[in-house]
Amino acid sequence: MDFTAIDFETANASRSSACALGLVEVRGGLITAEHSWLIDPQQRFDGWNIAIHGITPSMVAGQPTFSELWPTLEPLLQGQIIVAHNASFDMSVLRYCLDGAYLDYPVFQYLCTYVLGKKMLGDLPSHKLNVISEHFDIPLKHHDALDDARAAASILLKLMEREEQHDPLLLAGAQGYASGTMYPGGYTPFSAPKKPKKSARKKDSVGKSATSINSFI
Repeated sequence: MDFTAIDFETANASRSSACALGLVEVRGGLITAEHSWLIDPQQRFDGWNIAIHGITPSMVAGQPTFSELWPTLEPLLQGQIIVAHNASFDMSVLRYCLDGAYLDYPVFQYLCTYVLGKKMLGDLPSHKLNVISEHFDIPLKHHDALDDARAAASILLKLMEREEQHDPLLLAGAQGYASGTMYPGGYTPFSAPKKPKKSARKKDSVGKSATSINSFI
């Protein structure tokens, strides 16, 4: 039960505007370390985003930029199983920030607790982080990066406990999902394997003859 949960908050609609990051390390099924950073996105803050997470320009003044934080962050991600709620968002924030800083992608696999929750907790009216957290009685200050990362970690632990699984990747596989990956130069999404397309039936003269003959048998 080893994995690392993360959550980004952004200053505006741009995925390259990370202004906060929470990271929670789980080892042996227990939370063993927590990290939280404010990040100077060097971009404008939109009022809509401030209303969501409460982070203002004055709060990130003097905080490290993403590129300055990366030497600290990279060893915490490299080679790990990374977990996020709505991972497509958090992974895209990470990619855009790395691209903007001309940094190579790390190597890791990742899972999404939103997608797993939607598959495994179908009776819930919604599968947002706060709804699943409430379902499992997980305390949450929503849109606080560290609290969100902690909740994502706790949700995965609850799902693994429910299925009596001790490996996050095996849990995902049992639900029909392949882990997402990140690697230098690219990534693959966390997704269900695509079903092979059925080959189109050939409509040639042989096929027509066979159909005609079969209709008289």
